[in-house]
Amino acid sequence: MVEPKIVVITGAAGQIGYSLTPLVAKGLMLGPNQPVVLHLLEITPALPALNAIIMELHDCAYPLLRGIVPTDNAEVAFKNADYVLFVGAFPRKDGMERKDLIGKNVEIFSSQGKILDRVAKKTVKVVVVGNPANTNCLITLKHAPSIPRENFSCLTRLDHNRAVGQLAIKAGKSAGDVNRAIIWGNHSSTQFADARFATIDGKLTTEILDKDWIEGEFISTIQQRGGAVIKARGASSALSAANAIIDHMRDWVLGTPVGTWVSMGVPSDGSYGITDDLIFSFPVTIADGKVTIVQGLEVNDFARAKIESTKNELLDEKKVAYEIVGLQ
Repeated sequence: MVEPKIVVITGAAGQIGYSLTPLVAKGLMLGPNQPVVLHLLEITPALPALNAIIMELHDCAYPLLRGIVPTDNAEVAFKNADYVLFVGAFPRKDGMERKDLIGKNVEIFSSQGKILDRVAKKTVKVVVVGNPANTNCLITLKHAPSIPRENFSCLTRLDHNRAVGQLAIKAGKSAGDVNRAIIWGNHSSTQFADARFATIDGKLTTEILDKDWIEGEFISTIQQRGGAVIKARGASSALSAANAIIDHMRDWVLGTPVGTWVSMGVPSDGSYGITDDLIFSFPVTIADGKVTIVQGLEVNDFARAKIESTKNELLDEKKVAYEIVGLQ
């Protein structure tokens, strides 16, 4: 018999959690033969809403779902965790500046990082979704020193999927025809959606699509897509975010197809001149659970300026966060 894996979802009663939990329970994240136990963490006032989700999960009768642990206690939630999906975070409110958002979330993620370090498995794989995702991930990593840094990541797969979708629409193809789109940097409006190396039905996008569109409207559309969804539906992305989390973790666990690149926020290692000690989105391949940054890509003046801009934003965020928690 296959031992169940413990999957933690924080902020589980929120909109993303509502879309995400059934996908995990159905086996779309870890595969059709891997049973799971869900540890669902929420703040105390949200426990009644969480209980409703649990009722629905039971009503779905998922064969792979071997248990559910609802809790408002992070110690309980993270105990022996195999995978942690940090969806919950303090939301940005009207009038808040980004540094205020960072300040609120640094407190949450530093505390949760310490607990993770203490009670989770040392092999735990972590993806941070709650914004500012890159910096929240960095703070969590810094407060969980006994867990390998390569076990931490943040979600830029949603941006990656958005880029794939827009390239497919522009070319009149399906998303399955698009490969090697890249998201560089921060999960924010400075991110660089790079289509220079992408292919559509085996052909370079630069041979099919207009250069001005690739370097202009395409990039800005991906940068502003989250805001466009909020404007259209009156709430932030939920279904697409949940789908991207599943894609991110499935590829991390099961690997990417040969020749396929995906985008993933990972600890920087100096590749492409990115300062060490940042969580930065790169093009990656994955095999046997190991993430490898794609090397040797040309960075022209246009791309370098975009990459430097998003790097500098992350450095500013890091400075603010480190001052709050007293890190050097």
